[in-house]
Amino acid sequence: MNQLSERAYAKLNLALHVRGKMPDGRHRIETIFAFCEDGDELSANPAADLKLIITGPFADVLQAKGNLILQAARALRDAADVIAGAELILDKRLPVASGIGGGSADAGAALRLLTRMWEIDPSLANVVAPLLGADVPACLLSQNCRGEGAGDQLEPIDLGLTGTPVLIVNPRIPLSTGAVFAEWGGVDRGPLGDWSEGRNDLEAPAIKLVPEITNVLEWLRGQPGANFVRMSGSGATCFALFDNPEERDAAVKACPPHWWHLGTRLR
Repeated sequence: MNQLSERAYAKLNLALHVRGKMPDGRHRIETIFAFCEDGDELSANPAADLKLIITGPFADVLQAKGNLILQAARALRDAADVIAGAELILDKRLPVASGIGGGSADAGAALRLLTRMWEIDPSLANVVAPLLGADVPACLLSQNCRGEGAGDQLEPIDLGLTGTPVLIVNPRIPLSTGAVFAEWGGVDRGPLGDWSEGRNDLEAPAIKLVPEITNVLEWLRGQPGANFVRMSGSGATCFALFDNPEERDAAVKACPPHWWHLGTRLR
């Protein structure tokens, strides 16, 4: 069998409203997920057991042991009741703990890839995904959708944004999702309607922990052609949608060198 591969698409939250807490302790949110064309790359070769090799620009901050990719592989194997292995190779291109999917996107890619490699019923991946984290179902889908509950109750939507140029910027400061939610003030500021008129309720608590986020947002808002600027997820990554690729590319060239950045398009 030839090597198989899957892209772990970078996730953006175009809006994220925190509405309260659920009985299980997780936060109840309303969010709009969008996905970029670029992200991490995951490939797999047949093997007797499960093994993960991590390469790429951010490989040095990840460990294979306990990685969500291996958790996803084991959970899928157990759900399908099969005896199978794979040598998984992750090219880690996205920053870790950055609010753009990261490990959840990698896990979603692993479920898609191994479903093909092991010839498993694809519906089992949908069963496994919620067990791995609130963002994993959306990242498994990797299509524009509205998320409710903990973000794992999904409704696909057409945003009309396919091909939109986007610049993603991260100040190279990891930010724990749990720490950001812990700083949320507990105030329900209202439901999510149109995504363009929404907000990210985690922006203020994230800025409290990483003030550099303010500088990133202000810089993005100052770029010609940037028509929509927001922080994604729990941060610290921020993004801007652009009117055209030329203005996006100009912003890519102007981005301060000490910030990680990626010029891409929405799927």
